[in-house]
Amino acid sequence: MPLFHRLRVSPVLGFLIAGAALGPHGLGSIAGAHPIVSLFTIADVEGVSRLAEFGLVFLLFMIGLELSWERLARLRRLVFGLGLAQVAISTSVLAAVGHYRFGVDAAPAILMGAALAMSSTAVVMPVLSEARRVNKTPGRVAFSVLLLQDLMVAPALFYVSFLAQTKSGGFGAREAIYAFLPAIFALAGLIVFGRLLLRPLFRLVASAQLTELFMAACLLVVVGEALVTAAAGLSMGLGAFIAGLLLAETEFRREIEVTIEPFKGLLLGLFFVSVGAGLDIGAVIADPGPVILNAVGLIALKAAIIFPLARAFGIERRPALEAALLLAPGGEFAFALLTSAMLAGVLPGHFGADAMVVVTLTIFAIPLLGRFGAALSAQAEREEDDETQYAHLAPESAVAEDRVVIVGFGRIGSLVGEMLERHNVPFVAVENLVSLVSQGRERGVEIYWGNAARRDFLVRCGVEQARALVVTIENAAAVEEIVRLAHEIREDLVIVARARDARHATKLYALGASDAIPETIEASLQLAETVLVDVGVPMGYVIASIHEKRDEFRKILQPTGEEARARQKERRMNIKREQARRRISGRSAGEAGEEV
Repeated sequence: MPLFHRLRVSPVLGFLIAGAALGPHGLGSIAGAHPIVSLFTIADVEGVSRLAEFGLVFLLFMIGLELSWERLARLRRLVFGLGLAQVAISTSVLAAVGHYRFGVDAAPAILMGAALAMSSTAVVMPVLSEARRVNKTPGRVAFSVLLLQDLMVAPALFYVSFLAQTKSGGFGAREAIYAFLPAIFALAGLIVFGRLLLRPLFRLVASAQLTELFMAACLLVVVGEALVTAAAGLSMGLGAFIAGLLLAETEFRREIEVTIEPFKGLLLGLFFVSVGAGLDIGAVIADPGPVILNAVGLIALKAAIIFPLARAFGIERRPALEAALLLAPGGEFAFALLTSAMLAGVLPGHFGADAMVVVTLTIFAIPLLGRFGAALSAQAEREEDDETQYAHLAPESAVAEDRVVIVGFGRIGSLVGEMLERHNVPFVAVENLVSLVSQGRERGVEIYWGNAARRDFLVRCGVEQARALVVTIENAAAVEEIVRLAHEIREDLVIVARARDARHATKLYALGASDAIPETIEASLQLAETVLVDVGVPMGYVIASIHEKRDEFRKILQPTGEEARARQKERRMNIKREQARRRISGRSAGEAGEEV
C-alpha cells in the first residue's frame, strides 16, 4: 500500500493486485512444489470472503451515517427512477445477449443478466471518496443507482429460490408469501427498534465514558442489524445501511464515524484482496481473447445503457458519462447471485464460472475508469451546478464552511453559541457530557457527543472548512491537545481557546492558538470594568482602557522572537486571504478579478 500510495495509484487497485498475486491462482499455484510459499499465500479464498463481506457491511453503514431519511427522500427520483430503470433495462439486454448469443436458457439467462447488471458498491464508493467526488453530481448519481441495486439483491435471491423450487416442483403463491414475510417483518422491526431504542442505548453507553464500551456498542449495532437482515433473506449490507440512517440524526453520529472507520478500512481492504484472490489467472491466460472481449463488452454495453438514462433524468453530459463508466463494470453481488444459482442447480456451472471471471476483470478496471471519468469531467465541470442545484443532497461534513466549531458546550460554550446566534453566525458544537448534549439538542442546537482530542473527530466535525474553532473546556491538557491538532490540520484556522492562567495561555499561543483567554486575567478585567463604571468613570473611557490592558496582556503572553512574530504575521495574512476569498465568492469572474 505505501508503494501504491507513492506511485499515486488507487489503493483499491493495489489491494486487488495483491489479492491476485497471493491467491490460489497466483503464488498459491506453486505452493505445492515450494511449501514455504504457502506461508505467504491465501489458500482458503471462501473462508476469507466470509469475513471480508463485513467490509461491505461497514461501508454501507458509513454511507447511511452520511445520509439521513430526509436526504434519502430527496434522492428518491434518482434512486427509484434512474436506479430502477438501469436495473430493469440492463437485466433485459444482458439476458437477451446470454440467451441468443451464448445459448443460456431463458430463466437462467434472466438471472445471469440481473447478476451482471449489478455494480460494485465496495469499489466505486471508495474510488469516489479517494477522488473527493462523492458529493459531486457523478457521485450522487452513482450512489443512487448502487442503493437501488442493493435493494434488488433480495428479489434476485428470491428468484433463485423460485427457480430452484419450480425445478423440483411445488412453488406457488403461498410459498412466495412465506418467502417475503420474514423480510418485511425484519425491515419493519429494524426501523421500529432503531427509532425507539438506538438513541437511549447510546446515551446509556456514552454516559459510562468508556471507549471500549462505546466501540462494542457500535459493533453490536452494525453486525447485529446486518445479521438480522441476512437471516430474513436480505443482504447484510441493507441492514447496516438502515442502521446508519437511523443513527445519522443522533448526537453520536460523529463519534460513531470515527470509531467504525478503522474497522471499515481494514475489512474493506480484506474484501478487495479476496476479490483479487478469486480471479482465475490461469483461465484468463489460457484463452485471454474471449475473456477480455467479454469484459470489455460488458463495460461498453452497460455504459451505453446508463449514459442515455442519466441524460434522460437531467444529468449533465460529462457527469453522466463519469457515472456510466463507474457503474458499467460488474459488482460483488454478482458473485453471491451466481454462486447461489450454481449451488441450486438453476445455472450451468461453466456459465457461472465464466461470468465470475468476467466480473472480476471488470472490477479491476473500476479505479482506472474512475480516474478517466474524473479527468473528463474536470475539463469543463460546472461547479456552480454542484453548489446550488444539488447542494442540499450533500452530507453535512461537506457543507461545514463558514461555521464556527465550539468544543465544550457548558456555561461558557453555550453563551458563546448564544452570541453567535444573535449575530447570525452558524456553528456546530461538541461536548462529551451526555446531559449537556441532550439539553443542546432539545434547544435545537447542532451538537455532537464525542472526544474532540482526536484528529479524525475534529476533521469529521468540519474543522478543515470551519470559520473558527472555539475551545471552552476546563481540562488544560485536553485544550492543549485540541489546539495542537487543529493547528496541524489547518494552520490558518482562527483558534480561540480558554486558558487556566497566564502560563497556560502562553503555552496555547505557542501551540498555534490565535487568542488564548486566561480565566484569572479576564475575571480581573471584568471586575475592574464594573468598579470603574460604578464609581462614575464614563463608560467609553472604561471600555477603551480595558481593551488597552487586554492588549498589553496579550503582548506579554504571546511568544516572543522574530520567528514567533513571523508566524503570527503569516497567520494573519492567511486569515485575511481566506476572508477575501469568501467575500468575493459568488460574484462574477470580472468583479472577483477586479477586487483581487
